Amino acid sequence: MADTVAESADAPAAVRHAEEVMGTVFSFDVRGGDPGAVKAALEEAVAGLHRVDAVFSTYRDDSQISRLAHGELTVEECDPEVAEVLELGAEAERLSDGWFSMRYQGRLDPTGIVKGWAVERAAKSLMAAGATGVSLNGGGDVQLLGTPGPQRPWRVGVADPLRPGGLAAVVSAAGTDELAVATSGTAERGTHIVDPRTGRSAVTDLVAVTVVAPSVTWADCWATAAFAMGSREGLRWLESLPDVEALLITAGDEVRCTGGLAARLG
Repeated sequence: MADTVAESADAPAAVRHAEEVMGTVFSFDVRGGDPGAVKAALEEAVAGLHRVDAVFSTYRDDSQISRLAHGELTVEECDPEVAEVLELGAEAERLSDGWFSMRYQGRLDPTGIVKGWAVERAAKSLMAAGATGVSLNGGGDVQLLGTPGPQRPWRVGVADPLRPGGLAAVVSAAGTDELAVATSGTAERGTHIVDPRTGRSAVTDLVAVTVVAPSVTWADCWATAAFAMGSREGLRWLESLPDVEALLITAGDEVRCTGGLAARLG
């Protein structure tokens, strides 16, 4: 998934930055605001992403989440962000009837919610510093806030999983100040989504699920859960969620979408 932003001569000055962290690349596109304040906020947002990685990485034995999983820490002894993420994950598990899970091979693993949460938090911190528009893409999880310029909405290209280099759709944030796009699938990371009911790789007819919603925290969770469900049940469930639209692509190159998605394309 890649940002495609329409530029214009009267667009606010853009500050762009790419940061390697959490095993992926976070791409910032920040518009407007006081340059000094935006620069300081960007530096703090980047530092915050590295702190999130240090706290939540399941690949580090000394991270708080690893020590919590091993019984070496309690939630109360961890940074407050740990309790926040675990509460959000528990809500995602409840709303998806267990199709979203914070456990992997029997061990606590909130990886499926941490990245989207970190993207959303960082993007909102830049808006709070005075930016007029923010696009933050964290490894395919995109949070869009404000606008890139007068009469210019943010637009996000959704990669076609069956045609490398092609686009399956272009999502527009026209008419809203807060939109997120998140995709779960097998195109880039292979078979990595687990069916929480079996503990093994999800057996599904899908190759990709893209969810469009106001919050990338939830969009990321819902894309993962719907992918594990499969196209029929996943589409039915996504249709039931408020303010959520989605595009589902099957291994047979069948495209299915929620009823309101067309209004978000362009």
